[in-house]
Amino acid sequence: MDSRPAAPERPGTASRPAVAERLVHRAREARLAGERTAAAPRAEIDASWDRVLRSGIDPEQSPESRLLETDEIEHRRRGTALGEVMPLLREGLATIADASQQIMVVTDPEGRVLWRQGHAAVMRRAKDICLEEGAAWAESATGTNAIGTALAARTPIQVHSAEHFIRALHGWTCAAAPVRDPRDGRLMGIVDISGPASTFHPATLALVGSVAALAESELRSRHLVAIERLRAVAAPLLCRLGGRALVVDTHGWLAAVTGMPPVDRLPLPKSLEPGAVWLASLGMCRVEPLPGGWLVQVAEGGQERSPRRVVLDLSRERGLAVHVAGPVGSWTRRLSPRHAELLYALALHREGRTAAELAEDVFGDATRTVTVRAEISRMRRHLAEVLEHRPYRFREGVAVEVVHPDVPADLLPRSTAPVVLRTRTPAGTACPAFGRRAEP
Repeated sequence: MDSRPAAPERPGTASRPAVAERLVHRAREARLAGERTAAAPRAEIDASWDRVLRSGIDPEQSPESRLLETDEIEHRRRGTALGEVMPLLREGLATIADASQQIMVVTDPEGRVLWRQGHAAVMRRAKDICLEEGAAWAESATGTNAIGTALAARTPIQVHSAEHFIRALHGWTCAAAPVRDPRDGRLMGIVDISGPASTFHPATLALVGSVAALAESELRSRHLVAIERLRAVAAPLLCRLGGRALVVDTHGWLAAVTGMPPVDRLPLPKSLEPGAVWLASLGMCRVEPLPGGWLVQVAEGGQERSPRRVVLDLSRERGLAVHVAGPVGSWTRRLSPRHAELLYALALHREGRTAAELAEDVFGDATRTVTVRAEISRMRRHLAEVLEHRPYRFREGVAVEVVHPDVPADLLPRSTAPVVLRTRTPAGTACPAFGRRAEP
């Protein structure tokens, strides 16, 4: 007689769906009680339950979430390339979902539902569990479910009945797969099919995964076609240009290059406009729009063509800005009050400041270095041409001016930063600088 202990029962291997469902239910109840039973869920479900338990989600809570406003949903739709493949998704999944009494759901990378389509009666029933446009379906909001668990695990998954952590979802079955940007592997969102538990079919997951892969292939083809079209426009232009130049699409992907080694992608500012611009990887450049992209010409001359002057305008509370000027052009960037405080501290200390010193200047607390580093990092995305680090300071050779308000008390009037308070106070050492441009 074999005395070895029996292997744990796996619900997914049960011969009858009803038996498997009971085993999963038993395993879930045991887990909620802090116990382990012989009936163990699938490994991916087991891992999801552990994550959800650690997050403190109530298994008896309603799956309701605060819906995004219509304008925000439209904004997110316009900001994702998934909209380009929605006709393919509708043809490949939505029609099948409708015929099988299910619905297709497409989310963004945060698990927010952007589109849904399918069987009308199931669409109405889905509202009862807040499976509607604008709802949050990440694990952190709705516990174990195909959308949220596929987001967390970055892999296709099917979640059925009692495998859902929240009891209100036990009457549902769902299968979901991630869709990644074929250019860089970045997660774009989730494609899902959901329906009543009675509509469960083991082949649904394979179907969803195949359509997600087809969507990625379509996006790859569209990208290649767009790059080829841009390359055809770029070829005659680059032939006439001397020096270094690139042609990239609106996301920075390379179409053509001359005078320099090729790169896969050129990092571009979020708001790029024609004219002179500083790009961290190239230095000063002149940017011109092309159909579907940009012509980027690198200014020659190295440091001789770098910015020469920075004007920190603090004269108006609602018009805080930094103006940067150089031999090939100038530009202006609005500032938040916090960034204005940090730049003001650096303008007063041209020798440079450590993160701890800036934390003392701005927060009065030298331990808040993490916040300082994060804020400086955000500023250097746009001002790397004039800001150095280790220590933080304006670059050598850059003239810095500060434009103060006419009345000392009006300098960043809502600020509580010590470096500002010292200047606003009549006894402060920096008061004589008011009423003129202070140039270190």
